[in-house]
Amino acid sequence: MKIDEAARQAKLLRLRDGGRPRVLELCSGCGGMSLGMAAAGFDLVAHVETDETAAASYALNFKAPVEKHVEAWSQPRDMISSDPATLAKEIGLQGDVVEQFDILAAGLPCQAFARIGRSKLRSVTGDDDAFKNDPRAKLYQRFLQYVEAVQPTAIIIENVPDILNFGGHNVPEEICETLEELGYVARYTLLNAAFYGVPQMRERLFLVAIDASLGFAPSFPAPTHNTKLPSGYASARTVALRHVPDEGARFHPIPTATREGLPAAVTVKDALSDLPRITEHFADAVAMRRRKVTESLPYSLFTGLTDFATLMRNWPGLARTHNATDGHVVRLTPRDFPIFSRMRQGGDYPHACDVARAIFDEQLAAASPRPAPDTEAFEELRKRFVPPYDPGKFPNKWWKLDPKMPSRTLTAHMGKDTYSHIHWDSAQKRTLSVREAARLQSFPDAFRFSGAMNAGFRQIGNAVPPLLAKAVATRLKQDLMRSPAPKEKPLTEAVEPKAA
Repeated sequence: MKIDEAARQAKLLRLRDGGRPRVLELCSGCGGMSLGMAAAGFDLVAHVETDETAAASYALNFKAPVEKHVEAWSQPRDMISSDPATLAKEIGLQGDVVEQFDILAAGLPCQAFARIGRSKLRSVTGDDDAFKNDPRAKLYQRFLQYVEAVQPTAIIIENVPDILNFGGHNVPEEICETLEELGYVARYTLLNAAFYGVPQMRERLFLVAIDASLGFAPSFPAPTHNTKLPSGYASARTVALRHVPDEGARFHPIPTATREGLPAAVTVKDALSDLPRITEHFADAVAMRRRKVTESLPYSLFTGLTDFATLMRNWPGLARTHNATDGHVVRLTPRDFPIFSRMRQGGDYPHACDVARAIFDEQLAAASPRPAPDTEAFEELRKRFVPPYDPGKFPNKWWKLDPKMPSRTLTAHMGKDTYSHIHWDSAQKRTLSVREAARLQSFPDAFRFSGAMNAGFRQIGNAVPPLLAKAVATRLKQDLMRSPAPKEKPLTEAVEPKAA
């Protein structure tokens, strides 16, 4: 395998002389990881994103490095058909591609790895092993070809924890083994966004690699916030870590919040309470239908802001220019507005069904004449108030947010269904808006999303939380600035074996 030691050493020297790390990001989405890396002091030099709407959002928020090549910078690309040298030339970079990038990053598509994605593939194809044949599951191999072509000094990969168990195969271990052959030291671990200032309990795998000449293993950021995760996260971690080898693993122990005095995790209420109050969906449905994602509304609070809200309004390099923000569109689902209103905070779908049946019973008692059971009129009335899904099969389909806790994980499926995130304020009786979802993912208010409502939710759910990406990138930058360790035998074994 190709190793260009001279090129990598030149890049490391440049960084130590004060140069900013230059990034090529693959599968960038709308730019969550990019935003975090930029906040950590990295230069966003190039990116590859196949989705047209997400690529358009990226172009709205990040400037092209060569102004006269804005059009090329903005267009979607596929990482299979694209190659680094052609990409660099198209966006106006001069010289050998090996000289252009210090960092190679990727939030590789997770659909083939995530259990929910595997279930969807199984239901569509009828094949239990369909996920193994999903071409997205092989993109990490193409990523490794980019590593050879670019010769970065460091690498960042983000994905779902289930990538540790891809049909019994630990993909991050395979990636680390290949990176070692390419002259890197690589480690991976699990990080929960709630421990890094994100108002969301989002568990993700991060793999970081640095040039082996540095003589030490890459590290991961220590938590900046503390919270007690629900028990389900511990069991999910246990399942994910089952395929980490007991010996010789490149797994890094999961960072824990051990430092005293850490602030509590940012809650849903901390994150959203200053945003506009939305009632048009039930008070004036026509107004909601006409509202665009790009339409701005004034904030509901201008004083007494939380630190998180202040940061979202005044993100360095991406601050607002007026006292309003966009993205205040929500789904119109009239049948369920009364259910949302009556649900308790933290309530799930079985609870929502109980509420719906109570409403139906009230309507049935008030009906005149009262329809008899098993009649068409009875069933029609029932459909007007009771959702059709089996609560035994879909316990997590609905969820009313607890304002005193971080949110549960946002997913790309919000582009089709936002019932997993119902606003905690019963008076507003609705699901989240696009801007509220963006806040829970730690996108600043000046960040713009291309496309309509569904596309906005999908881009947000697919993104890496910018604050979590910033924490990882900041730690990586510190490692790259460290003095190389004394040269001894190559560092290939894990710093610590598998953690429970």
